[in-house]
Amino acid sequence: MARRPLPRILSNGGAQLARSRELARTAADSATDVLQPLITIARGLRRLAAAGRRRWTETPRDRRGALLFLVASVVLVVALVPYGPLLAVIVLMAAAAWQGRERTPATPEGTDDTRTRRLQSLYEALVPYFSIAEDPDPLYAHGGGWEKAFPAHEFDEDGRVAHLVIRYPAYFTDGEAESRARIEHLLTAKSGRGREYRFTWDEEANHLSVDVLAALPTDIAAQRFVTAPGETVLGFTDPTRVQRTLPLTHGVEQRDVPPVVWRTGIRSTEPHLLVLGQPGTGTSTLLRSVALQALHHGDLLIVDGGGTGEYACLVGRDGVLAVECGLTGALTSLEWAAAETERRLIAVNRARQQGLAAPDDTRRPLWVFLDRPTAFTHLADTGGRRDPQTLLQVPLRHGRAANVTVVVADQLDALDSLTDAVRQHTRARVVLGPATADELANALGAPPHTTPLDQVPPGRGYARIGTGPVHRLQVPATPDPYDDATSEAHRQAVLDLLPPRTTPADGEQAPLPPEAEAEAAGAKAKAVSMEKQGAPVHVVASEPEASAEAEPDTVPVEKATAGAPAEAARAETVPADAVAAETS
Repeated sequence: MARRPLPRILSNGGAQLARSRELARTAADSATDVLQPLITIARGLRRLAAAGRRRWTETPRDRRGALLFLVASVVLVVALVPYGPLLAVIVLMAAAAWQGRERTPATPEGTDDTRTRRLQSLYEALVPYFSIAEDPDPLYAHGGGWEKAFPAHEFDEDGRVAHLVIRYPAYFTDGEAESRARIEHLLTAKSGRGREYRFTWDEEANHLSVDVLAALPTDIAAQRFVTAPGETVLGFTDPTRVQRTLPLTHGVEQRDVPPVVWRTGIRSTEPHLLVLGQPGTGTSTLLRSVALQALHHGDLLIVDGGGTGEYACLVGRDGVLAVECGLTGALTSLEWAAAETERRLIAVNRARQQGLAAPDDTRRPLWVFLDRPTAFTHLADTGGRRDPQTLLQVPLRHGRAANVTVVVADQLDALDSLTDAVRQHTRARVVLGPATADELANALGAPPHTTPLDQVPPGRGYARIGTGPVHRLQVPATPDPYDDATSEAHRQAVLDLLPPRTTPADGEQAPLPPEAEAEAAGAKAKAVSMEKQGAPVHVVASEPEASAEAEPDTVPVEKATAGAPAEAARAETVPADAVAAETS
């Protein structure tokens, strides 16, 4: 049977389809050329809207009202100006046309191969972790391409990875901390050490974002921060972690920096602070910074276990009750702090039972600072004395109700030497200086969201308030103004914040324990007997008066013996006139 020929339309259909396809392509190109200005303006308007939305999201909530007022003012002015709306539309179209243009970033010559090799190296390093033999279509395979695995990437000026988005298969155990830690350690080593990375795991989309964080500013000096009573600035952090900024002054420049604010007082959830770090990492600097802020609204009691004179600038200042560097003074001061906490609790409780407000003498905050309290533990054990840390149990447990705040600073390796009361009640934590991820997790209660560095500037670390997130922290420069190595600008900044020196009108001193008083009495009696033996026979009449004026400074200390019976106190008291007569 003869085969029938195909219709002509089917035999010549290929040529007609090709011709139709070419005509359609030509028409589309012509339409694109004609509508190119509209396409450019539409693209620019979309980019401007995205930029405005991003600006609104980045603006802190407390500043959005001012931003809305500014925008409304501009719109009102434009509406009232003659031809204002027309000019505004022209300016908007011009800005949209400029933003909507096709921009092809210039790539430096000779760097494409380097960046490609770096991405390929990262891809090959991730193959053992993101692939299994049972996967029929593996995303990661030796010799494969990295284009599908890394949908987005950016490089810095040095050619190192600055931002990277990594896709990984669904069967990867991204919910296990150990699996995540292996990937993060690998990416840190391959992307370049000496930088701080933030890893964001999107378990729902199976994406991992790697971002290189910029260094926190280290040039912020001590100054008066704009905060409410009960708020203390511990330092400054990344702008993406907090929704608040503080206006700071740096020379003649003013800028807004996001702070890490610690709230204290009766309404505080975490009223006590623990600062840990190695020597030279800025723990004493942080305590000085907090003390200078607390002086504006409260009274301070400072115990320096290091004995290096870090707080000598606060001695005798208005609002500073005492600065103790010895074991005897530390015990006396902390005993008084515990008694004062109990007194405040009783006074507040009585006022509440009577339906009255808290007394005025319980409203002013009391701050107790302890720098290296574990240094006194060995001294107390050797001398058979009481450990000063045991005296902190009452202020730590009942300090919030009594408006008493305790700040403890010690070395990171001495965390286990702190008492249980200190570790349990100081849930606001700061760790300064280099530390491993395990040490940070043990001290803060949670691992940081970034990779810790081996070398960091002084005052650099991490902070966590209670169960909140872990923040990167940079403490403001608050050095000892009496240190010769301090710069003149930082020294003057600290001195400007110090209150004036005050001297008690009655010349009273803190009471001493019985054993310390006995030692002081013995030394005094020995000094008096030696002075009597070496005194000349003929004495000018004005000498007893001088002695009488010099002795009362130490006599009241013996009168104010805490816990001693009244008869013993009268027996041990030496009148000033008798001392003067005896020395003559």
